[in-house]
Amino acid sequence: MTSHLFAISFDASEPLRLAQFWSGLLGREMVDDPHGGVLLPPTNDTGFHVRFAPSQQPKVVQNRMHFDLTSSSLEDQQQTVARALELGARHIDIGQDPEDDHFVMADPEGNEFDVIGPGNNFLAGCGFIGALACDGSQKVGYFWSEALGWPLVWDEGEETAIQSPNGGTKISWGGPPYMPNGGRDRVRFDLTAGADVDPQVEVDRLLSLGATRVDTDRDAAAGRLVLADPDGVEFGLRTPR
Repeated sequence: MTSHLFAISFDASEPLRLAQFWSGLLGREMVDDPHGGVLLPPTNDTGFHVRFAPSQQPKVVQNRMHFDLTSSSLEDQQQTVARALELGARHIDIGQDPEDDHFVMADPEGNEFDVIGPGNNFLAGCGFIGALACDGSQKVGYFWSEALGWPLVWDEGEETAIQSPNGGTKISWGGPPYMPNGGRDRVRFDLTAGADVDPQVEVDRLLSLGATRVDTDRDAAAGRLVLADPDGVEFGLRTPR
């Protein structure tokens, strides 16, 4: 009776514009989201949607989640970087070492992402979106493993990572030090409960694992329950409309 990871959701001042960027970079089609915004559906059964939701909240700090995009060769990495720049991305400096084998970039609304060089064993076989790299604690990795029913594939020191039993993108948490969120997180998980599961039953299960309720009447009216994981990072649980 676990939740399903429906989407990684980005708040956006121009959802269509941002969806067009990521559609071009990821090679995914765009479809309307019945809950508002734009969706990029996965291209296989191991993936998740990428969602762009309208928001007037400005981006003021570095996101606590970002995509790590993989490369099959140095030429492939350069092509991804060039395509991203053509679509409206830019290079950014977040304190990375100039000798690092990855490029740190930002999309048209400033959301960070990395283009990783070839030969990264941790991301091998994970697909183009190799990982969703998160700022977070070991306990939150354990929480999400239980919440999604995804096994731990890395648990060393205070770093954890999980992956769907079907493979695909890994979700990792890097341990301390932690970044501030600057208000409501602009990148979040959107979950769905099974079709035969009462959403309240699933909420109670998530609360028993360590989540907290933070939703508002406006969220409920939009068919979305909002909770926070043990690190205080918000996520949504979609409900039938």
